[in-house]
Amino acid sequence: MRPRRVQVPPSIRNHPSRLFVEVTTRCNLNCFMCVKQQEGSAVCDGDLTPEIFDRLTPAFPHLDSLVLNGIGEPLLSPHLENFIRTARRSMPPQSWIGFQTNGLLLTGLRALSLVDAGLDRICLSVDASSPDTFRKIREGGELLDMEHAFRALATAREQCGRPGLQVGIEFVLMRGNLDELTPALRWAAEHGASFAIVTHMLPYDAEHAAETAYSSCSAEAMAMFNRYRDKAEELGMDIYRYLEARWHYGRSEGDQRLVDLVAEMRGEAEQRGIFLDLKRLLQMEPGWPEKVAAVFAEAAVVAREWGIDLRLPEVALKEERHCRFVEDGGAFVSWDGSISPCYFLWHRYRCYASGWRQEVQPKVFGTLENEGILEIWNSPDYRRFREQVTGYGYPTCAGCSLAPCDYVQTDRFEQDCHIGEVPCGACLWCMGVFQCLS
Repeated sequence: MRPRRVQVPPSIRNHPSRLFVEVTTRCNLNCFMCVKQQEGSAVCDGDLTPEIFDRLTPAFPHLDSLVLNGIGEPLLSPHLENFIRTARRSMPPQSWIGFQTNGLLLTGLRALSLVDAGLDRICLSVDASSPDTFRKIREGGELLDMEHAFRALATAREQCGRPGLQVGIEFVLMRGNLDELTPALRWAAEHGASFAIVTHMLPYDAEHAAETAYSSCSAEAMAMFNRYRDKAEELGMDIYRYLEARWHYGRSEGDQRLVDLVAEMRGEAEQRGIFLDLKRLLQMEPGWPEKVAAVFAEAAVVAREWGIDLRLPEVALKEERHCRFVEDGGAFVSWDGSISPCYFLWHRYRCYASGWRQEVQPKVFGTLENEGILEIWNSPDYRRFREQVTGYGYPTCAGCSLAPCDYVQTDRFEQDCHIGEVPCGACLWCMGVFQCLS
């Protein structure tokens, strides 16, 4: 009997399994939820050169996927087809190459050249089913442009003999377009989409933070809060009066019972290891998480009816974290050749993902101008970083009532409150609300 082969996790292999390569940071739209449109954005325009791309060649034979986009619009890259063709020659047959696009430049000829070069998967940005909403979100774009893109790709698939080409959409979810998710899925399916990725919006300023559709408390915390809220109602109490009762001078007997009930809830949360930000839970809009969940359930039904592979985000933050970028062996390549570990730490930007201002600094382990991709990947610092990330020993800032603290709100991260060196405590990607083509 042959010994069983041990599967080595992608994060500790001696090569990356997925590469996310930013072919350009230039774009032809002015989408309001894009980091480039935000005040203080440090993203400058630039294109990945063929010389830098060639430095990735040693990794190609080991890849499961190659995603050719970052902040910019990939179709603006003058080398896109050559990048696809070069990688396709070295990548395994079962691997795939793809990118996400706003689709404005996807003419019939461009679609043919991309599919002929070896493109396997393409994701179009469709955030609405109505032309007015689409125009508002994708400033400079039209829903009609997406129809032309779908048509061009269908023709290219047929003429190039590539029936396996996958065409899908990404839907950036926010409060203003929640009701258009299900119609958008149906519209995309009618035009030939085979998959759909739904992601919550990452807000880059306080104004857009109010548009987020996800709940910034964990699902476990909300379930516990709702259970105690219902218990309070059964006892004739209103849990939303807790702060008033807690600080009321000379509490009544009813107020004391409410304070005791909340203390019981806090005790259970601590015993079960659930982060309970009571102030945030009390401020949460009643019924909103349930509405999002209902829309997601309806979207899942439509996806099954039309045969769409649908990836939905979480309604609320997950208590148990999983960094798919690191766990799946991903590495991120900026247009200038810098290597980073994930989307969260790819660029310098400001965001309000947890409801407060956060200054995010890029984490760079090397540059392709000076080293090869495998040398950077296997460097002691990068290996140690991946081990620490998958150990999940860092704090969960989103569930901490003291956040943001000085450890997070700093221009230069040095350590967290657990004395850890990984700047991942405030990351929400690993908590299930943000997704991407991967």
